[in-house]
Amino acid sequence: MNTVAENLRETAGQAAHKARDLRRPGRYAVSAVLAGAYIGIGEVLLLVAVSPFAVEHAAVTRLLEGAVFPIALTVVMFAGAQLFTSNVLVMLVGALAGRTGVRDLVASWSLSLAGNLVGTFAFGAMAHASGVLSGPSAKALLAELVAGKEALAGEQLFWRAVLCNLLVCLGVWMFSRARGDAAKILVLWLPVLVFVAVGFEHCVANMALFSLAILDGTAGFGDLGRNLLFTVPGNMVGGALVACAYWFTGRPERVPGEDGRDS
Repeated sequence: MNTVAENLRETAGQAAHKARDLRRPGRYAVSAVLAGAYIGIGEVLLLVAVSPFAVEHAAVTRLLEGAVFPIALTVVMFAGAQLFTSNVLVMLVGALAGRTGVRDLVASWSLSLAGNLVGTFAFGAMAHASGVLSGPSAKALLAELVAGKEALAGEQLFWRAVLCNLLVCLGVWMFSRARGDAAKILVLWLPVLVFVAVGFEHCVANMALFSLAILDGTAGFGDLGRNLLFTVPGNMVGGALVACAYWFTGRPERVPGEDGRDS
């Protein structure tokens, strides 16, 4: 397992690599579209696999939702794609380390968020056209999940989003520290399981969910816009908390005298 200091250096290196990729914005955007589609895979799997249990009001429904959705982040991390919520962590560490600048951070966050939105709708349109969500149980669970999010106050959405990306970025951070594919999968799975089962708010997952609801006619673009108004800033804060905490605890300290100016 990497030390915290080693992981900071590796994460800052990832940020520098992403900054270089931004010189080819078309490629970066396509990678972000892929990330949105991969998150959509998790939402469709959740709706199809868990909805029969939800209809029966099974006590394990929330736990099952948490157990199946992490496939989405697992695909993102192993396949490689630009996901907004993990880019919050990576690009902020890069900026704190001096490997990237504020312009790189803003460009990465903006382009990945926009690409993720396009990807979730593109995948949602294909899933909708395929008819895999046309069953009554899947439709009922989709309507129930969307209604639950619409019922939340803005403050609740924000803080649930903070807690969500704290967990997601913790999973990404541990993924980078772990060695071995099995260990990497496990440390990704557990935090995502928690955020889904508890009911925290992930802005890209919400894009995927609302895209399906919009295509199904049970939600509108205004409903999605309201959700993102609170969840995007919340996810930014949650990711920043992880980045700043580990930068503070793991950054190298300057030893007095090592630069020849102190004695």
